[in-house]
Amino acid sequence: MSLLDIHVLSKRFGDRLVLCDVKLALRPGEVVSLVGASGCGKSTLLRIAARLDKEFAGWVKGDSDEGRAPDIGVVFQEPRPFPWLTVAQNVAFAVGAPRADERALALLAEVGLAGHEQALPKQLSGGQAQRVAIARALFTQPRVLLLDEPFSAVDAFTRMKLQDLLADVARRHAVTLLLVTHDIDEAVLLGDRVVVLGSEARGIVGEIAVPATRPRSRRDASLAAARARVLDALHEAHAL
Repeated sequence: MSLLDIHVLSKRFGDRLVLCDVKLALRPGEVVSLVGASGCGKSTLLRIAARLDKEFAGWVKGDSDEGRAPDIGVVFQEPRPFPWLTVAQNVAFAVGAPRADERALALLAEVGLAGHEQALPKQLSGGQAQRVAIARALFTQPRVLLLDEPFSAVDAFTRMKLQDLLADVARRHAVTLLLVTHDIDEAVLLGDRVVVLGSEARGIVGEIAVPATRPRSRRDASLAAARARVLDALHEAHAL
């Protein structure tokens, strides 16, 4: 059974049709990577899934009897913590009051920031700030985590560490992930399947399963094969 069903009949910005007849279902515990050319609507689709954009024709449904979407956490490209709050207070702010409770401290330890609880955001590196964003998104115990190019602003080595962290977090919290990324290697390393979104409102033009077992190694030959299939799909979609 799907945990989250998204069906966008159409989404427009003015006269421009951005998404048309896009259907995407997320199953419990899986990681789905979403790739495509810049401007094809990946981030827009993510915002629709998060219920942050309701100006579209279609629906987003969850697995409850009422059809409501499950609890959802979002990690954006820029972490944007509140600069006047400590790291721990930023994580706990989702409950409506800035306080550093035990859950916030435990999540910070889990993402590798033990000892930074009382630091201010200006004292953090870019990678550390994104770790705070992941902890903040997990604080409300979501069943689905939506991530919009969360590692695009960090260096290559930090990115690899954050990718490993995200894979570990998904496993330990049994959370479903939808990851928007321009990095094909990242898409196949993290995703159980890679969904290719076409340009010019063509909808989903490809879906590639990644059969590699977890935990994964970047040297796994099956990842290279999946990467080649994603590249083929992107070429066919005229995204490259």
